[in-house]
Parts: sequence; structure tokens; C-alpha cells
Amino acid sequence: MKFFVITIILFRIILLPEISFAQAKDSNKVVETKNDTSRRMIQFSGAVVTADSLKPVRYANILVKGENRGCAANYYGFFSFVAYTGDVLEFSAQGYKTSYYTIPDTLKEDHYSMFQIMQTDTILLQETVIYPWPTVEALEYAIVHNEIPETDYDRAMKNLEREKLKEIGEVMGMDGSMNYRNQIQGVIDKSYYNGQYTPYTFLNPFAWMQFFKAWKEGKFKRQK
Repeated sequence: MKFFVITIILFRIILLPEISFAQAKDSNKVVETKNDTSRRMIQFSGAVVTADSLKPVRYANILVKGENRGCAANYYGFFSFVAYTGDVLEFSAQGYKTSYYTIPDTLKEDHYSMFQIMQTDTILLQETVIYPWPTVEALEYAIVHNEIPETDYDRAMKNLEREKLKEIGEVMGMDGSMNYRNQIQGVIDKSYYNGQYTPYTFLNPFAWMQFFKAWKEGKFKRQK
């Protein structure tokens, strides 16, 4: 008799948790079944476009809020995935404001299509100034000891100095365009006096003045 009582007690201790766990599983199944029946599964499709020009928002993200499922639009803004009635969808894309849409729970068909419009979002970034010196002391040392580099304007003014241009003009020969212009000018001068004697400047005082000036400047010396 004692052996029988002990056997019944052990049987209840060992098998009671399993029976309770099975009942809990069955109760969860009932709850899940109720939730599934209250929300119907549909094929949700559509396109994401801009509000100002109705152009497609490429590769926009469509996520079910609070859950780990959704999809991404393609290059033309189209999307299609399986969702449930009553889901809150979150549409997001770079450069656009995040928008939300709730799938109606009164749908009678197993598919639904829509156009989601997104507003352009203007992002203002704070000004960031990057200095080449890590500390204030390094900046002060650079101000005192470093030389200020020349600007493009300073270099241009230095190259356009009159003495500099004169020095360059004395040593620089004529290029092809200058030779061509000089040759054509000679042809034009000859054509101007065509059919008559060319005047001589032997008694021209201005010509003599230019001659003596060139002589003093040494323009008649042989150049090395």
C-alpha cells in the first residue's frame, strides 16, 4: 500500500509539469489563432513618388513599424510585399521626410495598391571649421614664425611689372604669329606705294632721332 502511494506521488511530480506546459502551449496556440484570424494577410503594392514633381523615389525603405519586416522600392519607386491589415508602414528615404500609412482593416480583397507621396526634407548642417593646428599654442607659433604665402593676385602683379615685361621682351624672340604679321605688314606697305616711287626718309629728322637712340642703346652691336 505504501509503495502504491509513493508511486502515485512520484507520477504526479514528474508528469504534472509536462501536462501544465502542454496546456500552456495549447493556450498560446489559441491566442495566436485568434490574432491571425483578426488580421488578414494581403499583397501590398504601390509606388513611392515625390510631392512636387511626382518623380519616383528610388530605393525608398518600407518597413512595418514595430516589426522586423518590409521591403525596399526599386529604381522606379515600385514595391510589393506581403503585409497584414492594420499594419503601420513607415516610408523613409535619404533627403525626404519620413511618412506613415496604416493599411485599412476593412479591406475585403487580398491585394491592395497605392501611391505614397513623400515631401523633400532640407537638411541644414552646422558649420565645421577644420584647422591644421592641433592646439592654440601651435597656431600662435605658426602666426609668428611662418611666412605668409603669396596669393595669385600678388604673383600676377609681380609678373606684370613694367621692368619685368621689358626684360622679357628684350630676350624673347618673335613667335610664328608675330613673324607672319611683320611679313604681311611689309607686303601691305609695298602695295600702298604700288606704281610710284617709295619715299626715302634720309632727310627725316624723326628717323635720324630714332637711329641715334638705337645706336646709344647698343642695338647695332652683335649679339652673342
